Amino acid sequence: MPATQLTTDHRALDDAIAARRYFAKFDRILDHLDQVAELAVSSDRLGQVELNVLRAYLQALTATFEALSNKYLMSGRVSSLLPKSLNIDTTDSGFPVYGELLQMANDAHQVDQHLGALPSATELKKDMVRHILNELEVPVKLQFALSQRLYYEGLAKGGMFWAQNDPQIVWLGTEDSQRRHYVVHWASYDSQVNIPTIYLLLLEDSGSTALPRDEKRWPQVQAHLMAQAVSALKMVTIAQGFDRDFDDLHPKLFRRIHVGPMYSHSYTHQTGPLAGILEDAKGGPGTDWALAWTVETLLSDRVETEKKGFFSTVEREIFRLDHFGGTEAETGSSEVRRSLILPQAPFQVLEERKPPGFQGVRKYVVSEAGQILSYK
Repeated sequence: MPATQLTTDHRALDDAIAARRYFAKFDRILDHLDQVAELAVSSDRLGQVELNVLRAYLQALTATFEALSNKYLMSGRVSSLLPKSLNIDTTDSGFPVYGELLQMANDAHQVDQHLGALPSATELKKDMVRHILNELEVPVKLQFALSQRLYYEGLAKGGMFWAQNDPQIVWLGTEDSQRRHYVVHWASYDSQVNIPTIYLLLLEDSGSTALPRDEKRWPQVQAHLMAQAVSALKMVTIAQGFDRDFDDLHPKLFRRIHVGPMYSHSYTHQTGPLAGILEDAKGGPGTDWALAWTVETLLSDRVETEKKGFFSTVEREIFRLDHFGGTEAETGSSEVRRSLILPQAPFQVLEERKPPGFQGVRKYVVSEAGQILSYK
């Protein structure tokens, strides 16, 4: 990416107050997503499995933001120390840039070394009290050390949403066809758009060995799926490639969920109708935001048999595409469901103005009491 684009699209939160407000905003947003997931989850074959998977990844995303908030707690107040400030994508996502998660993963690999070099949180707090009493000044360096201690303690606990979250498998059972049924799920922090993306794939397994115990197929499946975890790839391209690479694994339903972008008048640049809506929304602190939630689904329509070699045949999935739907055909999906999560104040402005392009978008509105209300 050219340096000019980095300068234009990325912003360093080098002010402690701005950084804290940013993390407080995301803390509120992420706190609402569990309810949104419950309302938004599809009533198809994935059902409760999808909800459980979403909740696990959202909890991991919360843990990641909590760790980063500790890491950058002293932004702008320790100019001679690192890390200085959080970099966020102000154009495409509103989330931290991909490099932040890469650095966090690197820190996690060396977490024991870092924790061993830092005093405990209790010792640091005692030192801070002594410094205040003896020096009569704010113990900035000790505060920074404590923030880093809390950051590394968070990494040591694990459960983070990483840049790459490797595939996991859930067994659904074996039906009359004697084929095993699984849901494989994985997630990535897309490096091109800096948005968390969650994938679920419903499979039928006609292989002789159960997929989780297959020492040949399962590692290949994991590597294949992670290599294709890119938002720029069409759903049908990913599914067809998988179908052709694994003759005895049959993808029946494929789903991709984009958690973002996050729009905020204070932190991101909007050029469409949301710009004026977020700017004019009247409410308390932290109400100038909206989070997009997009679900792409690809369904197998039927199966065709084709020859492979001289004596064998294999099944190939024919996926259902809405070639008249425009957007679905462009993304290679059977269906695209777009939603917007936003506080009550900007929702009211949105309803008053009714800008084009929002009629088919589901709105999940956060009331002042914290309840989630759904509107079409």
